[in-house]
Amino acid sequence: MFSTRRQFLRVALTGAAALPILRKGAASEVSTHLDPQASELGLLDEVERAAFNFFWNEANATTGLILDRVRADGGGVRGKASMAATGFGLTALAIGHQRQYGPRPEIERRVAQTLHFLLGQAPHEHGFLYHFVDESSGARYKLSEFSPIDTAILLCGALTCRQHFSSPEIARAATELYQRVDWPWMLNGGQTLSLDWKPEHGFSRFRWDSYCELMMMYLLAMASPTHPIPPECWRAIRRPKMVYRGHQYISSPAPLFVHQFSHAWFDFRDKHDEYANYFDNSVLACRAHREFCQELGNRFPCYSGDVWGITASDSTLGYVAWGGPPIIGPIDGSLVPAAAAGSLPFLFSESMTVLRNLRRYYGSQIWKKYGFVDAFNPLTGWISKDVLGIDVGITMLMAENARSQFVWNTFMRNPEATLAMEQAGFLPDGFEVPSMAASPRVLRPSPPQQS
Repeated sequence: MFSTRRQFLRVALTGAAALPILRKGAASEVSTHLDPQASELGLLDEVERAAFNFFWNEANATTGLILDRVRADGGGVRGKASMAATGFGLTALAIGHQRQYGPRPEIERRVAQTLHFLLGQAPHEHGFLYHFVDESSGARYKLSEFSPIDTAILLCGALTCRQHFSSPEIARAATELYQRVDWPWMLNGGQTLSLDWKPEHGFSRFRWDSYCELMMMYLLAMASPTHPIPPECWRAIRRPKMVYRGHQYISSPAPLFVHQFSHAWFDFRDKHDEYANYFDNSVLACRAHREFCQELGNRFPCYSGDVWGITASDSTLGYVAWGGPPIIGPIDGSLVPAAAAGSLPFLFSESMTVLRNLRRYYGSQIWKKYGFVDAFNPLTGWISKDVLGIDVGITMLMAENARSQFVWNTFMRNPEATLAMEQAGFLPDGFEVPSMAASPRVLRPSPPQQS
């Protein structure tokens, strides 16, 4: 990382940059030679196949647990698995089964194997799973925490599989995983869920009490058939308002993924609670982020309306939570493909433009065995060597939702998903519209009609 802008410019201007900068105006020229819809569908399929290969190849052969990160071309140091990556991976297996990216019987066996291990052998506390675990044994990785948010992501994947596969074994395991989670215990006497719990010190002093990716966690907790939390917990979440260039939406200063993760499974379209239509809220957040990147283009010429996207990712400093608005973290001109890919259902045309330009303009420099590298910096030539399971996951799930709404349609068949939204007070748009939902309507993106 460069300590001053002067040092940054010195490196960028003395030949250290290995990647060309996509000049303003050039982004729209890159992809004009192909039929737009055919080009879009082909790229999305390419992205999803590469992502499926990650989740298929980088799962432990015995446990089914998915590695947190691997080299973008495969391989690297093994051992550390991620419960969130495994949740995304279970959903990816359902998508791959639906699209026949692999042999269907083998995919179904992998899902059953993974759920069986999680239910019978992975350590848990009151049903909550560790954030990071050893891929081979499921044992705690270093000083990892029992994490309600990572458990929720895992459960979303398990419940997606429960609805997609006809296997009674899969249905039983997914149901038992969900029903054993003691959500009121994680409240620790409060109205909002604790950030985590560790054997060494118990509950964290921090809580999941402000709007972020937490919606799926609270909805699952409220609808639990065995250990529910009261609907009042939903209303106890703080919902701060962000205003940027005339866009007003619910958000705290946080990376873009907080407006994406819950939407990978729960379908918030055309409905609202007393606070907002959260799908439209994410549209506004993504639009504000795109304009934020355009404004950053004055400092970092790699950003534009056609090439944008910064969210939590790898960097030259390691994993960082960066983005905006406002500026969060040590932004240095790096691009994170998952930021635009995770925005596909919200800003389809603008997100596709980014993915198409990155794929065609930078080519094999940033496109590897498992798709786009996690992040790269066109100004300095730095390219992450890795892909991260959660970034590959949000890329694949949102690409599929943009194409066919498969994940939404499958997950929302869970009766608990419908019950959760009822308990949270969701109504169809047009009924008792809250103040934010009553503001000028957000124009929805128009994804391709073919799948």
